Amino acid sequence: MRFISPFILPFVILLVLAGSLYEGVHLYHRYMREGPSPLIGKPAPTFNLPQLQDTKKSFTPEEMKGKVWLLNAWASWCVTCREEHPLWLSLAQQKIVPIYGIDFKDKKEDAETWLRQAGNPFTLCVTDKNGSTGNDWGVYAVPQTYIIDKQGIIRYKLDGPVTPVILREWILPLIAELQSK
Repeated sequence: MRFISPFILPFVILLVLAGSLYEGVHLYHRYMREGPSPLIGKPAPTFNLPQLQDTKKSFTPEEMKGKVWLLNAWASWCVTCREEHPLWLSLAQQKIVPIYGIDFKDKKEDAETWLRQAGNPFTLCVTDKNGSTGNDWGVYAVPQTYIIDKQGIIRYKLDGPVTPVILREWILPLIAELQSK
């Protein structure tokens, strides 16, 4: 009988744990995609909000009919929003989907300063100073991300920050699928 190295058993245990963790992450993201949100599969709530950088202009989701688009609720004071920000910058450079921002319960000056310093990934950003529009969308904390299809139906909602895995394995494939329809 051959001697089994004492390193084999811990290595096998590590592989099993890694596999379980990987599967758990996928189940979590599937849950988030098909998720608990009552907004999934329903028309995006309408709003008419002032643009962050030109408050004389406004934006309404009806302007996006016929296009797949992404809406990210964020704020300059939000630490996790800052963590996911580089992913939005990268996605914006790729021009895969228009990214719209909704600056949630933030000071206009703080939001503008943050975007100037960190870069602005948004095709357009609106300001929801009192949070009432965010509440209509189910925003109770930021960041939150939504994918809206060509008919104006919410197809995805993620509470919390987007990660490279979520972007690669959930958001981008869904966007591609919706754009092909």
